[in-house]
Amino acid sequence: QVQLVESGGALVQPGGSLRLSCAASGSIFSIVAMSWYRQAPGKERELVAAIRSGGSPKYADSVKGRFAISRENAKNTVYLQMNSLKPEDTAVYYCNADIADLYTYRPQGYWGQGTQVTVSS
Repeated sequence: QVQLVESGGALVQPGGSLRLSCAASGSIFSIVAMSWYRQAPGKERELVAAIRSGGSPKYADSVKGRFAISRENAKNTVYLQMNSLKPEDTAVYYCNADIADLYTYRPQGYWGQGTQVTVSS
């Protein structure tokens, strides 16, 4: 079994910063890609940022220049550094990862439980 656990969500004022973390654990053979999605009330879940092994990060246009995704491979962890936060960044942020486990060795997608980010004065 593979689990993803997010942390770091909080209430922050506009213009502030937060760093989200997502740690993968369990029977992991390899992690192909890790990404962050978000879902605001009444809206569909959208891709925020993604990073593949050996690839360049990709970002939604709405967060380019403000957010940065990074991986710490030794800890099977992905981070999302969020700067210059805006009220429209308010959402539940979900971690997603394509992970090959030790049983099938084939990548499949996993989701974390989500962490709430609220940007408000």
